[in-house]
Formats: sequence, structure tokens, C-alpha cells
Amino acid sequence: MSRYTTTELDSLARQFDADGMVVLRRHFPKDTLLKWRKAFDVLLEQRLRESATAVRGPNRHYITLPFTGEFADEAIFADPDVLGIVERVAGDEPVMCQLASDTPLLGSDYQDVHRDTPALFDGFPETPSFQLAVNFPLCDVTPENGPFETTLGTHRMPDKQAQEAYRTGLAPMHTITMELGDVMIRDVRALHRGTPNLTKAPRPMVVIGYSRSWYFRPEVKIDVPESVYQRLSATGKRLLRYMPRVDDADAGAAGESYTKFAY
Repeated sequence: MSRYTTTELDSLARQFDADGMVVLRRHFPKDTLLKWRKAFDVLLEQRLRESATAVRGPNRHYITLPFTGEFADEAIFADPDVLGIVERVAGDEPVMCQLASDTPLLGSDYQDVHRDTPALFDGFPETPSFQLAVNFPLCDVTPENGPFETTLGTHRMPDKQAQEAYRTGLAPMHTITMELGDVMIRDVRALHRGTPNLTKAPRPMVVIGYSRSWYFRPEVKIDVPESVYQRLSATGKRLLRYMPRVDDADAGAAGESYTKFAY
């Protein structure tokens, strides 16, 4: 059930178009996310032990989440308000193409300022949004444990213009602190960076990727177990319609393929 009216979703979409991001405060149930955190802690320990993460900088780890159990929750990935904003800024019939996590540990550092995807066409002004990231933490995000930093409006700028705006202070970095339950929706082209986690506790941030119906990056995908797919609603099946369906035993077995992430 939606928390926001049509008028409010329209306003949030306009804010997104201008800034490249919006944050929905206290949106997801904390009880649900604490279950995700419990499952994630087991996965993180296993992947670190096996050196089976995609490294995003010193002591910063990207891990694809298996589309099973707690992580295959339609109440999260098919949330009507999140989808309402995604559809307004990225068109009808979007595709869910990513379910993963970014986790800085003690000893992590500032990332280089970057975008998560290149422009669609070299030499042309930036296009409307075509790939979005929906981020939500599995703990409170404070200034001490590695908050996300981003610029506003650079998603609409060609790369050289965006870099110059950041360098000269016209597009300064904004530090995004979040509570457990907050949800950030962002255009992945905005200049941004991760920051150091100065605490002893991991700071996991989930990312669910949505793209326009025609956009595909083969290195970013979700392996959907056949038994999970069959239990999904029509909305869930539609969102995952282009993702590979796998035998249950193969779910989460592949290594990380999304290794190049900064543009």
C-alpha cells in the first residue's frame, strides 16, 4: 500500500529530475531490515573468508545478494512508492537488474569521485534517466561509519562539465546520513563517492538496480531460482523478466562479474 499520493509522487519525481536523487525517510519496516542484516552478516563473513567479493577500494566490498530467502522480498523490491518514482523518471515497464550490497569496513578510504555508468552516447548532452539505484542501509548511517556522498544536478551534465562543477565548488559533495528504514533513489550518473568507515562494525548498504525496459548491462544481473520465480506475483515476474532463471542449487554460485564500476 502506498504511503504517498499521486501528487506527492509527482513532486518527488520532479525533485529527482532536478537533483538526481530523493530520500524517503522511515520508509521500510525496521523489523524486516533487521532480518536482512542477520542474513547478510552470515553472507559477508563467508564471502570475506573466501575472498569472493568485488573490491571497491581498501576494505570496501561489493557482494551480490542471492535472490532467495529474506532477500527475495517483493514488499521491498516491488514497493509501490519506489516503483512509482522509478516509473516516473525511467519510463514504463522498468526492469529490476541488480540486487547487491556495498560495505566499507574499518580501514576503508574515500573513493575517487565517479559515476556508476558512462553516458549513453559520447559527445551528446546527457539524456533522461535510464538507470537508477535504490539504496537502503542495514544499519543507521552516521558521519563515522562511511556515509554516501553525492553531488546534486550532475546527472544532467556531460562528464567534463560535471567534473568542472565539482572541482570549482558549483556542485559540492553532500553527505547523506540515513536511519535504518530510509530509502534513497538516485541516478547512477551523478558524481559521488564512498567515505571511510571509522568504526569496527560493517556498514552494509543494499542496492537494487532498475533500468529502462530496453537498457541492459550484461555484467549486472540477478540469477533468479526457478522455485522463487514461480512464487512471485505478476509484478515481480514483470520486473525480473529479463533476468536469468537458474536451478535452485545454482543460486548465488557464480562469482562477481560487476567489477568495473567507476566512470
